[in-house]
Amino acid sequence: MRWRCPTVAAKQARSQIKWLSIAIVLGMSDEAILFEVDDDGVALITLNRPDQMNACSGDLLDQLTAAYRRCDEDDSIRAVVVTGAGRAFCAGADMSDAENTFSGSGMDGFSAAATGMPAFRIRKLVVAAVNGHAIGLGMTLAMQCDVRIFAVEGKYGIVQVRRGVMGDAYSHWTMVRLVGLAKAAEIMLTGKTFKGNEIERLGVASQVLPSVEVLPAALALARDTAIHAAPLSVAVSKKLLWESSELSPEQVEQKETELHKVVMTLPDAIEGPVSHVQRRAPEWKGRLSTDWPEWPSS
Repeated sequence: MRWRCPTVAAKQARSQIKWLSIAIVLGMSDEAILFEVDDDGVALITLNRPDQMNACSGDLLDQLTAAYRRCDEDDSIRAVVVTGAGRAFCAGADMSDAENTFSGSGMDGFSAAATGMPAFRIRKLVVAAVNGHAIGLGMTLAMQCDVRIFAVEGKYGIVQVRRGVMGDAYSHWTMVRLVGLAKAAEIMLTGKTFKGNEIERLGVASQVLPSVEVLPAALALARDTAIHAAPLSVAVSKKLLWESSELSPEQVEQKETELHKVVMTLPDAIEGPVSHVQRRAPEWKGRLSTDWPEWPSS
């Protein structure tokens, strides 16, 4: 199938999609996450609490973790898009029980990671289709994605310091990597909210588009990658990209060399040039489940 606008894709094409509710897998009655995979291997994860602007409940975060893990482990999935139902991407922590939002949860078992697996550890391209407001944890979850497409109409902010807590979901690491220390400080230490055009100025967004164009653009990018990029090549390149800031140029060169010695021995290194010369879509054979290399030491 081909992805179209979000409402049409959701209502008219579901019979053509391999569809799975993560809530059912986890034995939960609340489908806080919708999970769909199209025939090209693009997984669409939708935060599904529109009446609460997709605020993060415990169930939503558990289901999001399960969805992320499936995306990483399933060879049939080649790219991932994360979006929100309704007019928001994610309003952050669920503050319906205001005075107990943070202090009432206790410390046992608490982790600021929010999910059991961050998006930057999924070995596939992950695109955040930020279709509307992303506040607090909603924004820090988006920052874990490889590509981030924002709606110009939305409001965005890592506002936790204005709620008596601090940035979470690895944001003190992701934000410095993405925008540098000075801009990360402007965003995280002030707790201000920003409009779409300001997010673009700060370097947080890969693209800023009208809200109705955000999800179609994200799906088009994911589908193009799923078809034309070798899955194992994407996976090893992504892992190296996310860890590269902690390495010297010499260490990066050493890892690139060792990883090339693996990927160049696999059938995809033949299929890539041949399909390009023959002007056809490639037929990739590499599988993360069987071909993932031993990771080079630093």
